[in-house]
Amino acid sequence: MASTSTFLLLALTAFPLLCMGAAAFDYPPLVKGLSWTFYKSSCPKAESIRDVGLAAGLLRIHYHDCFVQGCDGSVLLDDSDGEKFAPPNLSLRQSGFNVINDIRNLLQKECGRVVSCADIAALAARDSIFLVEGPDYKVPTGRRDGLTFASRATTLESLPLPSSNATSLITALGKLNLDTNDLVALSGGHSIGIGHCSNFTDRLYPTQTPTCPPANTENENVLDIRSPNVFDNKYYVNLMKQQGLFTSDQTLHTDSKTRDLVISFAVDQSLFFEKFAYSVAKMGMLNVLTGSQGRSVPTAPSATRSEPTRPCRPSSTATARPPPSRAAGAENCNSQANKRAHVVCRRSSALIVVYITMGLPNLD
Repeated sequence: MASTSTFLLLALTAFPLLCMGAAAFDYPPLVKGLSWTFYKSSCPKAESIRDVGLAAGLLRIHYHDCFVQGCDGSVLLDDSDGEKFAPPNLSLRQSGFNVINDIRNLLQKECGRVVSCADIAALAARDSIFLVEGPDYKVPTGRRDGLTFASRATTLESLPLPSSNATSLITALGKLNLDTNDLVALSGGHSIGIGHCSNFTDRLYPTQTPTCPPANTENENVLDIRSPNVFDNKYYVNLMKQQGLFTSDQTLHTDSKTRDLVISFAVDQSLFFEKFAYSVAKMGMLNVLTGSQGRSVPTAPSATRSEPTRPCRPSSTATARPPPSRAAGAENCNSQANKRAHVVCRRSSALIVVYITMGLPNLD
């Protein structure tokens, strides 16, 4: 797959925009302590600061954070015994973690040490999905960051395997109070990204002659062969045509408990977007820390095991460029010439100026 340099937000220019807000989806009831406008006073621009690439990587970080110990930012902890270095998380993109660092640094400069890393992960996933043509959904904020991380054993137990069948997936998500609708909707995250061959070679080669390629191949393949760089419902079309990459994908169509939902999403993208928005908001409230629990921001890196280092720290990779004039910003907001520049204008009361490196983003 073609790749480019990471898309980085570079400058922030405040002025009103005549742009649309988030779509009017239905959402689950908010968990106590979370709010749709948590940072309205303390950091009004928190939801405007965004990255425009790495959509699949950022969404996956948010998933893996929430599925293990709740949405508390613990997957961001750098300790070698932590969740981040458990086998299922070793394939999480380092560039995704770097993006969260950069956003955290920009927010600190704008608002001080106010916005939690758990909220940044949720917001970055949301905005990235929207910028690859996915739904524009709301994210409740007010999460606080955890002080501890789950063990490797707990991480392994909490994250479903690519080889899982529908029954085991339903059971695993049921333990998190997520139902079959949530399972099928959240699986739509595989509309973008890549899969590592080690996770699906058992589906490609006969077990009696496992001679080609070698078992330790590091090859990769896109998860959605029809529209790998767009967040849409083609993932479900693939499943109906027996083209799901992982067992955990294809089982959703072969199993009668989930097949009807797959078909519904395959024929109605608006329905998929609506259900995805509901389910990702529901997932984003799993076992959250709020109020006086945890901490709102990471402390300074510590050499002690009791205070593991977070990657939510200033990054040396961010580059600054001057913001365009007001006229140029307004032109971007109304122009269809560059969709990635256009879509950043659709939400918020502050223009986020983005430097865009042309080409296809590497969305693994």
